[in-house]
Amino acid sequence: MENGREVNINTFAEYLRSQEKSRNTVEKYIRDVRHFFRFLGENEIDREFVLRYKEELQKEYKPSSVNSMLVALNVYLKFIGKPELKVQVCRIQREIFRSEEKELTKEEYHKLVETAQKQGRERLCHILQTIGSTGIRVSELKYITVESLECKMARISCKGKIRVILLPLSLVRCLKVYCRKRKMRTGSIFVTRKGRPIDRRNIWREMKNLCQIAGVQASKVFPHNLRHLFARCYYEKERDLVRLADFLGHSSIETTRRYTMISSMEACLKQLELGLLLGRKKKKRHNTDYVALKLPISI
Repeated sequence: MENGREVNINTFAEYLRSQEKSRNTVEKYIRDVRHFFRFLGENEIDREFVLRYKEELQKEYKPSSVNSMLVALNVYLKFIGKPELKVQVCRIQREIFRSEEKELTKEEYHKLVETAQKQGRERLCHILQTIGSTGIRVSELKYITVESLECKMARISCKGKIRVILLPLSLVRCLKVYCRKRKMRTGSIFVTRKGRPIDRRNIWREMKNLCQIAGVQASKVFPHNLRHLFARCYYEKERDLVRLADFLGHSSIETTRRYTMISSMEACLKQLELGLLLGRKKKKRHNTDYVALKLPISI
């Protein structure tokens, strides 16, 4: 049964690629389906086991992780011709603020960039600034080429979509200096010694290694958080959610709204102070404590 399932998984992977799913999506779906098979053991797939699997996931993972694993499983169930076994994802209450423990601040970002520069890690320094200045995904870095600097834009083909990313003039000047130092005249700017586009895992590892030296909490430092930082900084400056969605390549404004979520409960609480509470008023004749305001009683 194990060999048969492995063959089926390989076929499933080919199907996902034919649907133009990104490499990362294919890898995640396959990993999630294999996780389901470990739970299933030697048993056949039926409704009872799928529901039990969902219950076990809810005990072990956060709702967002549970949902992403169930989405992968549902796609697989449809692929093998058993759509009736698909399960509902968990309903998650919309968050109004993000934990400060997760969000990278602008000050922390500056620390990372400055530390990378002081350490002589020029490539990482410029990668941080490129993602931070454009909000691109780490997988889209390969589209930032020497040629793109001349037209101040990069044409990106990702996740079955083609979009144009504008490159800020300050970033263009910075990257041109970087390219001149390395005598780069064509192709992707961020490459390995062998000239291949740098892998996202290597970028992730380099960023994590920078944390301790920079004095920034490691849990905040990963490529996608730079994308969140770009979104928050842009929205704070322009207050234009629709244009921001275009820059980020989002087809849904709701996705963009999550990126611009306030990163502090305290900030949310301050926003709720609207001056509409009449409960306390200070007496003028006596320098005493506040007293309750007596409101007229309607009959």
